[in-house]
Amino acid sequence: MSAAHLLPDLLVPGLHLVFCGTAPSPTSAARRAYYAGPGNRFWPILAETGLTPRPLAPEDYALLVQFGIGLTDIVKSASGVDLDIPRDAYDPQGLALRIRAVRPRHLAFVGKNAAARFLGLPTARVAYGPAAAPADFPPIFVLPSTSGAARGAWDIRPWHALAALVKQNSDSA
Repeated sequence: MSAAHLLPDLLVPGLHLVFCGTAPSPTSAARRAYYAGPGNRFWPILAETGLTPRPLAPEDYALLVQFGIGLTDIVKSASGVDLDIPRDAYDPQGLALRIRAVRPRHLAFVGKNAAARFLGLPTARVAYGPAAAPADFPPIFVLPSTSGAARGAWDIRPWHALAALVKQNSDSA
């Protein structure tokens, strides 16, 4: 499936955190809602880590701005699993422009592939946790993918570490 901006960005100035995925899953694209695939852990993990005060449904994604959270993807024009995304669909420059325009306090990549594509590194050289950010950019954090297809690599600890960091920075602001 290809079309311009399958899911709208949820980006406004003043956000504490922006999550960036690779691309919408086919289910997310069809439902026009972020992280809507069967078995995706994104919405439960937000509540479990305290990033949101209660569980939300994928269709409630626009409510995240109330909690200082935004959403985007590095691929805005295609959907599918990582292996199905055309190389030319990745847009690291567009992502950088969008993030610099709203200047969130943190940018978290949901999965190593999106982070690797943005940072210009092989996926094997990307670790979970903090990552070096380009100049004039918010701190970057890399998280395990919440996709049901990524269950073998699931580790909740980086999610809790990010939540603690965001809370610490929010409290000191």
